[in-house]
Amino acid sequence: MNNLQTHIQNYMEYCRNQKRLDRKTLKAYQIDLTQFQSQIASSDISEIGSDMLEAFIRSLHQRYQPKTVKRKIASLKALFHYLEYKDIIDRNPFNKIQVRFREPVILPKTIPLHTVETLLSALYRQLESVETSYQRKNVLRDIAVTEALFATGMRISELCSLRACDVDLNDGNILIYGKGSKERRIQIENPDVINALESYHRAFAENIRKCGYFFATQKGRELSDQSVRRMLNKYTALAAIEQHITPHMFRHTFATSLLEADVDIRYIQEMLGHSSIHITEIYTHVAMSKQRNILATKHPRKNLRI
Repeated sequence: MNNLQTHIQNYMEYCRNQKRLDRKTLKAYQIDLTQFQSQIASSDISEIGSDMLEAFIRSLHQRYQPKTVKRKIASLKALFHYLEYKDIIDRNPFNKIQVRFREPVILPKTIPLHTVETLLSALYRQLESVETSYQRKNVLRDIAVTEALFATGMRISELCSLRACDVDLNDGNILIYGKGSKERRIQIENPDVINALESYHRAFAENIRKCGYFFATQKGRELSDQSVRRMLNKYTALAAIEQHITPHMFRHTFATSLLEADVDIRYIQEMLGHSSIHITEIYTHVAMSKQRNILATKHPRKNLRI
């Protein structure tokens, strides 16, 4: 049977059960492949050739930014590679297609360190002013989440899925499961961060035991990324910070700050869990601010009297 919809369903099952892809990757594949199925001229997989694919890719370029087009093409390529691997098609039509285009470099947005300081100060002040134990528990968790994001550079998805058994506060050691189930360990050496995590852990011990996740709600459920985003919005407003701050910006700030402190980029790559050094190298563009400062203040030309 050559029905495209059936093959997409089978492929999604393959990705879910055999490749064990994470939830967000599966969701993106489903969106991209459903769009392809609804817009391609034929529902018979054997009739889909390079001409149809090229026409579809041209339509993508007319509607989306290069980064989105690149992802949608990657989803399609993965599907047709699977169809070829399973001998469902004799020839992969992508073999005849040259897909090369320049993707613009979008520099990651970071948080100025003085803004991080302002945000954390607002959180700790809030802890001193709360009136109920319920409010105190929430603020303790909000502090722990913010400190953890900044101290480790972990992704928001990694923070929310962090298992209680993978956090050793005695040793300051956190085991993180990143993209593709890759493991990495992050050591927390700052005593203030450890203290914030321990204070939170004592307050939420029962809630954590109930759900098994390190960051939990007061109802004993896994903390969601939307809850973290709402929390950051709340405290940036409370601290009168105009910049819109997202959880991922802490990851960018973590990496850029270490790079500007002359930490080897390969150590940063390992701490971020990047599979390739080329991904980490985007932060070298952001760290140009340090180069500008060095050349402005240290270059001998400024002391020459001409």
